[in-house]
Amino acid sequence: MLVNFQWKENNEAEFLINGNQYFRSVFDCIRAARREILLETFIIFNDEVGKKLKEALLEAAARQVQIDITVDGYGTADLDSEFISELTDAGIRMHVYDPKPRLFGMRTNLFRRLHRKIVVVDGEVAYISGINFGADHLPDRYAMGKQDYGVRVRGPIVKDIRDAAGALLVEHQALKKLPELQGSSSAAGKAAMLMAIRDNNHHRNDIEAHYIRAIRSATSRLVIANAYFFPSYRLCHELRNAARRGVNVTLILQGRPDMPWARMFSSSLYSYMLQDGVKIYEYTERPLHGKIAIIDHDWSTVGSSNLDPLSLSLNLEANLFVRDAELNRQIHTHLEQLIDQSCKLITTEAAKKGRWWRTPLMIVSFHFLRHFPKRMGWLPVHAARLKTLSATTHSNKRALD
Repeated sequence: MLVNFQWKENNEAEFLINGNQYFRSVFDCIRAARREILLETFIIFNDEVGKKLKEALLEAAARQVQIDITVDGYGTADLDSEFISELTDAGIRMHVYDPKPRLFGMRTNLFRRLHRKIVVVDGEVAYISGINFGADHLPDRYAMGKQDYGVRVRGPIVKDIRDAAGALLVEHQALKKLPELQGSSSAAGKAAMLMAIRDNNHHRNDIEAHYIRAIRSATSRLVIANAYFFPSYRLCHELRNAARRGVNVTLILQGRPDMPWARMFSSSLYSYMLQDGVKIYEYTERPLHGKIAIIDHDWSTVGSSNLDPLSLSLNLEANLFVRDAELNRQIHTHLEQLIDQSCKLITTEAAKKGRWWRTPLMIVSFHFLRHFPKRMGWLPVHAARLKTLSATTHSNKRALD
């Protein structure tokens, strides 16, 4: 099922900050579902968030709502059999992207990950985010809860988001076709939106290409908040070019990363970016997991794609690109608050510290990381598949192997 996306007019978007806003909205929407729920995510944990998700889904299944859940075989590898059986025994179809057995207790399916976070309900409401279904996305509850973002959308764009989720199921023969839904995706607002995905077949560079096109058009301001920032040379070059022509280019990156290597790789680019006037801030309150950006006064993007080799070269990703002044304003106001209250400015002097080892590290790791995932993805052992779990008890076996 090949999908080609175009800009769609007459949509509305609601900006959702962190798991407390996102989960509340998603769970309420699932509880109101009448016909269909499509859900894709990288991770579901059997914690307080996962249990609330399961409860809402079981209630919907009891109302005969058709439900398809797709999780990643690497990210959700530790979800227990009892949790899965409760869902499948209720008639919920659960699919695992690229399941692989463990080797010496280690997960082996690092590459070709389903990293998208999509929820579509009744073909009328959709969510795109970087937020997994886990309590580690509740920063109001936990000191090291992740800072992250999503959007709730209505309007014609919902059909494209639904088609993207359905295409994955059809491509891997989990569904013969996506059923038609009548009376959905009607005009809801004034925002223009474009659905963009990254896969390993037909949309290898779409998200990166949309970023580059928008950066080239920037005239006044450009703010990117991204968890794992180690982008392609082309994208780095376009950011520096924008700064040279007078655009106020600001990067908000991790200062308290959940994975220490993420800051190491990002910081190796600091001197390179700063020399042309790019401003860099590190967010220090908690781990930054967001993948959002604004350009000028009407362009925004929210989604699952980091600006790093895995997201741009190998993962399945989904971002929404939006032209809407109000959403742009909301995101800009929020990011300005982060900078004022929770970020430290990276100076040229600070970036030069340790430069004797950062320069060779940047050169070697940049080229290695940009090409290694793609090369590994060519190996037959990494040919991705989708496994549909049956409505049985997975007693002594890992359900997602």
